[in-house]
Amino acid sequence: MKDVALRAGVALKTVSRVVNGEPGVTPETASRVQDAITELGFRRNESARLLRTGRTATLGYIAENWADRESAALGRGVEEVAREHGFLLFTGSTDSDPAREEQLTLSLCARRVDGLIIVPTPGDHDYLRSEIEAGIAAVFVLRPPVTMDADTALVDEHGAARAGVEHLIAQGHRRIGFLGGDHSAYRSRQLLGGYSEAMAKAGLPVDEAWTSLTPEGLLNSAVTAVFCASRDYTALALRTLGPTGGSRRMAVVGFGAFDMAEHLAPRLTVVSYDPAEVGRAAAELLFGRLDGYSGPDRKVQIPATLVARGSAEFPPAD
Repeated sequence: MKDVALRAGVALKTVSRVVNGEPGVTPETASRVQDAITELGFRRNESARLLRTGRTATLGYIAENWADRESAALGRGVEEVAREHGFLLFTGSTDSDPAREEQLTLSLCARRVDGLIIVPTPGDHDYLRSEIEAGIAAVFVLRPPVTMDADTALVDEHGAARAGVEHLIAQGHRRIGFLGGDHSAYRSRQLLGGYSEAMAKAGLPVDEAWTSLTPEGLLNSAVTAVFCASRDYTALALRTLGPTGGSRRMAVVGFGAFDMAEHLAPRLTVVSYDPAEVGRAAAELLFGRLDGYSGPDRKVQIPATLVARGSAEFPPAD
């Protein structure tokens, strides 16, 4: 900074004001300082600056599985907001292992990140309580934490399933199944709740066998339509009902954007959302905390959109 001040013919404080974007410098003087910075290749010592503020200008994003495009898109949304605020983003993944999550979280805290955005694994998150009390800002995304309260950015999965099942009901289906995984998992509970609400609203019964379907069981099921709780389950349903599925035809609606869904014959109806939007919402919650918000825990819920493509059945009729 002394070299810059000498080259520009200004005081050291003037260089500091220009570098830090502070007022009190005329445009002409600021331009002269910027020219000197460019000529000398000066770069501000971020570590020294951040020591004065007590911040590191870094965030941590702990994903579930980087092979999953939802995790990657969500992380991109977080990074966009972090970049707008001049923050760097450190990332890691848990592979749904609670021990791995705790290890990653505490490692990032030890490196003094200013905040964390976590896709939580099943299990106890009380290990993070002392870190939050010590000043780490934390936001949980896609599902809430267990045994503690915190800001969360979620997807309206309940509403998504309700919209998908209502679409099938409007197409004339009365025996509608639910193809999902572990019903104790947060997402499955939300989707199953929306499914049940839509069926009850239409006055339709729900057979327990319809909500405990397996992909292989579709061929012998009494249902005429099925709501699939993820892209993977949608793919399994289509594979089961494909050319080797014989004459068993069934309408399919899937949760989550599905590659080539609009190009399938027949075209596939899905209920989808934008993971990057969820990531941006989580990051905005986090920066709200970093900017001084200290009120009650907040929840942002991103809506899902029904992309209706008719009442197509799989496999298609000849």
